[in-house]
Amino acid sequence: MFERFTEKARRIIFFARYEASQFGSPYIETEHLLLGLLREDKGLCRRFRIGSPDSMRQEVEQHTTLREKTATSIDLPLSNESKRVLGYAAEEADRLNHKHIGTEHLLLGLLREKKSFAAELLSSRGVKLEEVREDLARTPHEIPVHDPVRIPSRRTESSTPHLVPLTPLNPLVGRESELERVLHVLGCRNSKNPVLVGELGVGKRTIVGGLAQRISDYAVPAFLADASVLELNLPSWDELGVDWFDRLRDALPKGAEQGVILFVDELHTPVGGVFGRSAAHLQALLKRPIISGQLQCISMATPAEYAKSIAEHGWLESCFQPIRVAAASEDESLHVLRAIKAAYEGFHGVTYSDEALAAAVACAACIPDRHLPGKAVDVMDEAGSVVRLRHGKLPEEMLEVQKRVRFIVQRMQAAIANHEFEKARFYSDEERKERENLQNLQQKYKAAETPPPTEVTVADIESVIANWTGATIEAIRKARRPPTP
Repeated sequence: MFERFTEKARRIIFFARYEASQFGSPYIETEHLLLGLLREDKGLCRRFRIGSPDSMRQEVEQHTTLREKTATSIDLPLSNESKRVLGYAAEEADRLNHKHIGTEHLLLGLLREKKSFAAELLSSRGVKLEEVREDLARTPHEIPVHDPVRIPSRRTESSTPHLVPLTPLNPLVGRESELERVLHVLGCRNSKNPVLVGELGVGKRTIVGGLAQRISDYAVPAFLADASVLELNLPSWDELGVDWFDRLRDALPKGAEQGVILFVDELHTPVGGVFGRSAAHLQALLKRPIISGQLQCISMATPAEYAKSIAEHGWLESCFQPIRVAAASEDESLHVLRAIKAAYEGFHGVTYSDEALAAAVACAACIPDRHLPGKAVDVMDEAGSVVRLRHGKLPEEMLEVQKRVRFIVQRMQAAIANHEFEKARFYSDEERKERENLQNLQQKYKAAETPPPTEVTVADIESVIANWTGATIEAIRKARRPPTP
């Protein structure tokens, strides 16, 4: 039955059997297949924004009648819905002219079984059959090992780690005029490549992230509706061989045809390195497609870097339009911190008082060589991390059990990869015992209860600044003149 299934697809079914046994189910249901998919192919799940295994498992637990766990040695059968899912997966592979049935076909099969619980879970997360099918149809099923460069569409991931979709770290706040100017330059006929010029910390990368978010939200002019922002993220120069350089150079015009806007942090930063044995610099790689208008590019630089780059590479000045990004004022920076604090509160499990945010802005003046609002954001972030570590340390006994669980899971996965299923069942039993032990310890230490968020205070902010700068708390307090909250 599983002759056409890839190794990863087979592991999904094995994990689904394991999940069914943990729920005490007499059958392998569609939701167990979905949990197996989340566990095995995290890349595919990120690609279609399906969610994390833990959040999905919690939702399954809330809608499932919990029974006594079944021994993993029992060979559980597939439910009728799950059998249809596997049949649909085979049909989808045939529809796409794919020889093997992989994880992506199992996802399509789950979406086609519309009345199943798994399909409901996927639908609630905005995963739609036609969109997934169209995305997979646009994406090559197999990328030859000798050609690792592929330009992704809006929702796909690049096949090379050096060309990746730009992910916004923080929402764009207070830089709307600079972003509008970026849109104006991208729409020009000549010199249609923006370069953001500003000191460290003023928010240049956040502006580019704001552009990527607007494109994702379809809140851009029509000429950018099919665009996507990819970041050229290169390793050390010695690691790039001549073949890779040639393939990337050939791929850039193809990417331009698909609406790729390339974000290159290093373009206006003069470098002395080369690509492997090739004597071609980064500017030489991008010069021809940018001058010819085949490729649009966004760069960023400090004023000193920009002046040096146009002095050494005159073509950059004729092809790029500089957009000046000034440092934010203290009041503007406080507005930024208020706008983004919810994300940091959720991440660290803390709360920030308005006084602490004002102190982060005012105390940041003690940090040299950085500018607002970036250095205030970094102070707020580190203060949240300090408070979380101070109040969130688990008992040593629980840490040891967590280490054992991770070790057992790694052994189980290795056994599955080697087709040692009896050994894998043994490890799954061990994992179940250790997780039960962990639950008992959580009850003992009341670790399962979510503690109330701890507030980050002005003193926490001052302590972070003191550790950064080496200044005393007294000196920091004297230098601080907080903006009006």
